[in-house]
Amino acid sequence: MPDAGVSDPSHVAHRDNHTHRDVNGGWLRPAVFGAMDGLVSNLGLMTGVAGSSASSQTIVIAGLAGLAAGAFSMAAGEYTSVASQRELVLAELEVERRELRRSPREEIEELAALYESRGVEPALALEVSKQLHRDPEQALEIHAREELGIDPAELPSPMVAAVSSFLSFSVGAVLPVLPYLFGMTQLWPAVLLALVGLFACGAIVARVTARPWWFSGLRQLALGAAAAGVTYLLGTLFGVAVG
Repeated sequence: MPDAGVSDPSHVAHRDNHTHRDVNGGWLRPAVFGAMDGLVSNLGLMTGVAGSSASSQTIVIAGLAGLAAGAFSMAAGEYTSVASQRELVLAELEVERRELRRSPREEIEELAALYESRGVEPALALEVSKQLHRDPEQALEIHAREELGIDPAELPSPMVAAVSSFLSFSVGAVLPVLPYLFGMTQLWPAVLLALVGLFACGAIVARVTARPWWFSGLRQLALGAAAAGVTYLLGTLFGVAVG
C-alpha cells in the first residue's frame, strides 16, 4: 500500500504528460481562415458572374481578378493593421519604460499591489516586486505582461502577417478557378471543388476548437454553399435586368 504522503506514480506521470492544445491557434488558425475567406469570396464572385449567363472565359477572368484583388487587399489590410498595433504597443512600452525610470518606487508598489490582489501576502509581494525590479528590462517585461497583457519579445511582424495573409487567401481563391484552367466549361466542378475545400478547412479549424471535425467541416460547407447560392441568384436577377 503506498504511503499516504507520497503521490501515486501513475498520477505523477499523468500530470507530467498533461498538455493543452494551442488555444491561440498559432499559425494554423489565421492561415486556414485566410484560405476560407479566399474560397468563399471568390466562389461567390464566380457564381454571381456565372448566374448572369456570362461565358466561361468571363468567369475565369473574374475569378483571377478576384484572386489578385482580394489577396493584395488582404495583405495590405493585414500589414497596416499589424503595423499600427505594433506601433501602439511600442509607444505604450516606451511610456512604461519612462515611468520605471522616473518613479521606480511607485512602480514597485504597483506591482506588489497586483500580487497582493492575487492572494500573495503583502510583505512577500513587496519583496518579490523589489527583486524583479533589479533588472530594468525584466521589470519592463513583467509590467507589460501584467498591465498591457503583451509579451514585448513576441510582437507580431507586419511583413509576416501580410505575406501569410496573401498566400493563404490565394490558395483558397484559386480552388474555384482550377477546373476552368484545366479545360472545364461548366460551373459545377468549380463549386464542388470549392465546397470540398471549405469542408477541409472547417475540419482543420476543429483542431483548435472543441467541436468535432465533421461538424466544423459541414458548418463551413453550408455557409459557403449559401453564399454561392445567394450570389448566383443575384447574378441571375441582375443578368435578366441588364439584359
